[in-house]
Parts: sequence; structure tokens; C-alpha cells
Amino acid sequence: MPRFLLLLSMTGFLAACALSPQTRVTKSDHDRFFDTVSKLCGQAFAGKMVTDHPMDADLKGKAMVMHVRSCTADTIKIPLHVEDDRSRTWVLTRKAGGAEAGIELKHDHRHADGTEDEVTQYGGRTLTPGTANRQEFPADAFSKALFERIGRPNSSLNTWGMEVEPGKRFIYEVTRPNRHVRFEFDLSQKISAPPPPWGTPSVDQKAPQPSR
Repeated sequence: MPRFLLLLSMTGFLAACALSPQTRVTKSDHDRFFDTVSKLCGQAFAGKMVTDHPMDADLKGKAMVMHVRSCTADTIKIPLHVEDDRSRTWVLTRKAGGAEAGIELKHDHRHADGTEDEVTQYGGRTLTPGTANRQEFPADAFSKALFERIGRPNSSLNTWGMEVEPGKRFIYEVTRPNRHVRFEFDLSQKISAPPPPWGTPSVDQKAPQPSR
């Protein structure tokens, strides 16, 4: 190879090496977690409460189903069914850009007629990188104000957590001083999708199936 062509080739190679760290796109653990949950889209799984606290007596022994029902590029909706109670939906929203980057968790609670419950839209946003398999959501300002207003100030200290062990289990929990609630769902066995959560039309856009 002529010398000038060799030099040109080497120059291009070195330039590419110098630029690659700046141009390479890497995913954050927030994105990896969001993608992991998205892979469950369209699927439903059985679970139960595995903690035992007097405040949770109404949930003890009750059958639960989580349904990763609706997914877009930045929002995942996961209805939680507690036997015939279809009032609860977890909503994960991916936030991008600067200090706002991360994932937000909200709890959408509705009555059987579709109207919002008094205690709804509470939750929080990730404040740490978390991991690809676990994220935590400390109560945000809206939630703290809501809990104060309804006379549940201790809930202002809540941190919600979600954890995924692909093919094994999905964990949802709530922690605060002297309080711990934990639900576990079996990801090793899919079950039939439950009815829509309250407030959702019976016929709506089907959740996309995960790519294989």
C-alpha cells in the first residue's frame, strides 16, 4: 500500500477511536430496568403478599394478579388485581433529560364506575441510578401533601420499590420506618389475562407482545 494511503487509513482509524467514547450510546440502569419490565408486556402473573403486618390484614391470603397490560416507548401500565378488586394500576413513566431523567411511579386508584378514588396518583420518582433489576421511588411532594391532607402523615415517608428477576419473580414493596409490605409474583408461569381495570374500556388497544 502506498505510504500516503497507509497514513490516511491510520489517521481515520485513530480518529474513529478518539470519537467512539463520545458517540457511543449507552443505556442507563433506569433504561435497562424499564426495558426489562417492557419485555413482560401483554403478560399476566399470579402473586401474593409475602409480608405479615396487622395493618395489611385485609390483603392476607388474597390472590393477586399483575397484568403488564399497556406499553409505549415511555409508559407502562400494570393493573394489580386483588381477587375481584380491579381498582389499582401501577403506572411507570420514563423521564428523560438532565435532572428530570429517571422513572416515575404513580398509583392510579379508581372506583368500579371509573371515577378516581380520593387517594390516587401518589408515588414518586427515582433519585438514584438504581440497577437494571431494581428501582426505588421515594414519595414526591404531591404524595406528601396528599397524605398530610387525608390524615396519613406516616405515608409521607414511603419508598416504593420494584424488582425484576427475569423468568423468576417480580417484586413490589413499600417501606418506611417500622413498615414493610411486599408482594411477589411468579414470572416463571404466565396466566390468562384478567379483565380490564376499573375505568378502562372493555375493548381498547391491545398491549404489544414482546419480541422473540
